[in-house]
Amino acid sequence: MANTKSAEKRNRQAQKRRARNVAVRTTVKGALKKAREAITNKDAKTGDAVKEAVRTLGKAASKGVLHKRNVSRRISRMAKAAAKSAAK
Repeated sequence: MANTKSAEKRNRQAQKRRARNVAVRTTVKGALKKAREAITNKDAKTGDAVKEAVRTLGKAASKGVLHKRNVSRRISRMAKAAAKSAAK
């Protein structure tokens, strides 16, 4: 439990940040899931799903929720999987 005013403020700030980060991560997970499903099912909308996933990952990186290298790796792997499924 926070004992000082500054510690109480820090706790409030951390709670706000945590709520925002959880929301962004959840959005990213949903977009990635849709993209993965589109790739495995070879849907016509695979390109749109992958584009949306890349967009949400980029936003998460720019907000500092996910590390930029982590995002870059995820995008690279997804693009590679999409290209592989499109080639088949």
